Amino acid sequence: MTMHNINAREPIPEALLARAAQLPEGAPIVVMIHGYGFSPSDPRRNPHEHIFALEPSYDLHTAVSWPRALGMDSTAPDSGIAVGFGWESTGRLTRIYDEAEIAAQRLARLVARLSAQADRPVALIAHSMGCRVALRALRHLHAGRVSRMVLLAAAEFQSRAEEAMASPAGRACEVLNITTRENDIFDLLMEWGVAHGHERSVGNGLTRPLRNWVDLQIDAPEVMQALHEIGYPVAPAQKRVCHFSCYLREGLFDLYRAALVTPGRLPLPFLAQALPEAQAPRWSRLFARPLRARPPLPLGQRSAD
Repeated sequence: MTMHNINAREPIPEALLARAAQLPEGAPIVVMIHGYGFSPSDPRRNPHEHIFALEPSYDLHTAVSWPRALGMDSTAPDSGIAVGFGWESTGRLTRIYDEAEIAAQRLARLVARLSAQADRPVALIAHSMGCRVALRALRHLHAGRVSRMVLLAAAEFQSRAEEAMASPAGRACEVLNITTRENDIFDLLMEWGVAHGHERSVGNGLTRPLRNWVDLQIDAPEVMQALHEIGYPVAPAQKRVCHFSCYLREGLFDLYRAALVTPGRLPLPFLAQALPEAQAPRWSRLFARPLRARPPLPLGQRSAD
């Protein structure tokens, strides 16, 4: 894939639009959106030198190259376009929550232009507060501009997510909502820090099921077993509290790559059918007795307990 970096406060590069217009049929466009704590204007917090870089320059345990993990380091002409979307997400949580609304409008403009130039929908992957940016962008887009979204530990409320999914673009796209009880404390901090406890986050799923929205609780043993059986083994969770395990754990990006780059190989109804119907309740991981991690059972063999 061709890698491009763009920031919310900057014009869309003409070279990016020209590349989109030249894409071969079937080549994907994937836009990546970071979460809280990044600033494209600050060299110490620049996402384009961190998770959006093929070779991250930050010596941190969270400095995992998203484009490389998604297989976007290919130079083949039919491998598509990868875009790292940067926005200002440092400072007070309430201010950044509002700033995400502005970034969403600019993301929507980018997605609309790319989709029109390439004559195909765009796929999105976002983490934390970046998921709010991605969801709010749906409200500013026509149906069919976004094909699928992967939301990682989303920092957004159920009511706002359901509002976005009720828009024309929301009804037409598919969402894979990656949750984990490792993120419960961060969900609670947002619920009280932004909504004073009056809202619940999408870490709990939505208030009602939607045919085009699937919750995937990646720290649940039965979910890990289901993923293993359909060909996507994932390393077990190692921590009780972690905001980054949704992209640090081995095997997860194989699933995300299939969902975004080759979606025909992973239909959402097929994935939903393989998963348990309900998520584990909040705090079930934090206060659980310590258990020794068990490897997934061999393909086709289910647990007897």
